Amino acid sequence: MSVFPSGQFQQDPGLTDVQGREFDWSDADFSRVQTLIYQRAGISLHDGKHAMVYSRLSRRLRETGYQSFKAYLSWLETQDGPEWQEFINALTTNLTSFFREQHHFQVLSEHLKLHKAHAHWRVWCSAASTGEEPYSILMTAVDALGTNAPFKLMASDIDSKVLATAGQGVYRLENLKNVSETQLQKYFLKGKATNSGMVRVKPELQRMVEFIIVNLVRDDWPFREPFDVVFCRNVMIYFDAPTQRKVLERIHRVMVPGGLLFVGHAENFSESRDLFVLKGKTVYERR
Repeated sequence: MSVFPSGQFQQDPGLTDVQGREFDWSDADFSRVQTLIYQRAGISLHDGKHAMVYSRLSRRLRETGYQSFKAYLSWLETQDGPEWQEFINALTTNLTSFFREQHHFQVLSEHLKLHKAHAHWRVWCSAASTGEEPYSILMTAVDALGTNAPFKLMASDIDSKVLATAGQGVYRLENLKNVSETQLQKYFLKGKATNSGMVRVKPELQRMVEFIIVNLVRDDWPFREPFDVVFCRNVMIYFDAPTQRKVLERIHRVMVPGGLLFVGHAENFSESRDLFVLKGKTVYERR
């Protein structure tokens, strides 16, 4: 049960401001949101996100009982409780699918096979979202190395709700279009009766991954051993250049020399050649 400050009551959704909105919303409110999400998550919201921010954060006002963004944000700034996680969850974007940017998985497969004698693979998926990407990585690894692969995957996200979905490993069958029939039979259990049309990731694959919350712009990354491979795809596009550089430096520190970094199709880090050298299409090698 959520606990909110006394004296705060939910606004009647039938009431609207003069512009037809349910809650008061100003340029100053948007600027405060921009500042807060940048400070907490490193995300740079451009000015064209007014409508998106209003829509997503309006849900938080309804949940917490505040009648204006000004009051809600003032309350948020005075405490360090679980609402910050809800605030971040509301403003993060989670677009994902199985084997998205498929060429990356071909490169990963070839890399694993080339170094098949490697004693123990440590891989990090830094934007796990609802789990499609980490499970795609695991399927690729087992296909390349065998069922007893010495492979451990850390899968993280800043959004606690999508990680909960990822941990469950349950998906609609129609969303597995990029998963081959062989992989579907090998790695998933098909639902029956009321669960018809759904699939669940098999336990033996789930045991190979650990889901954790990691904020990429914080200094408290929990890793003690370096990674051989890191997936950090379609995350940096939400950061400004200084934040991108800081995150890249941290990723560099938690990787082994020669390790591979996979990034999104719209991301380019040619200005950080002292850290990573381009090895292929959106694939970098750690110097």
